[in-house]
Amino acid sequence: MTAPAGSPARHRDQDAPRHAPPRRFWSVRRVPAALTALVILAVACLFLYDLAAVRAHRPGMRWRQELARQLDRHTPADTAVLIAGGVLALAGLVLLVLAIAPGLRGILMMRAPEGAGAGVRAGLGRKAAALVLRDRAMEVSGVRSARVKAGRRRVKVRATSHFRELEDVRTDLDGVLAVAVEELGLARPLPARVRVRRGKE
Repeated sequence: MTAPAGSPARHRDQDAPRHAPPRRFWSVRRVPAALTALVILAVACLFLYDLAAVRAHRPGMRWRQELARQLDRHTPADTAVLIAGGVLALAGLVLLVLAIAPGLRGILMMRAPEGAGAGVRAGLGRKAAALVLRDRAMEVSGVRSARVKAGRRRVKVRATSHFRELEDVRTDLDGVLAVAVEELGLARPLPARVRVRRGKE
């Protein structure tokens, strides 16, 4: 007895390994890291110089003496102390988010090519993807101009038509853009939201 024609294909699909979605690229963030390092270095050098001056039996810096007086005068319940603490907490939260977030939101992850190793990753800039989709949209009959914005979850297309029915143009745009998005090879499909209006004569 022979198995149905569709059985082997279904069996192969079930046994085929499912690849995990590619990991996003991480931003290097050289500027925030350099600024944070410079601030920490400057504060450390300032305290080290003051400590060395005190050890050499010289008076401490005026700013440290004034800071000590202010700390002795104010309590944690004072408004100024609460504001300063809130600012420092917010700065720490921003640094924490920068440390744990991948960044590079302008890059769309692409599918790994067939046969590529696990460490191979590819990305496409959102502006480049929008330019490609705009060129494909301009090939549709009846489209006079098109504006495309590629987001991380969807593509927004605004087109103007100077002839043909708007519904026909929108239908053609939906089909062309669906194929174009598939050809980009993105790891996450981007549905297109198309709006067509009549251009001014």
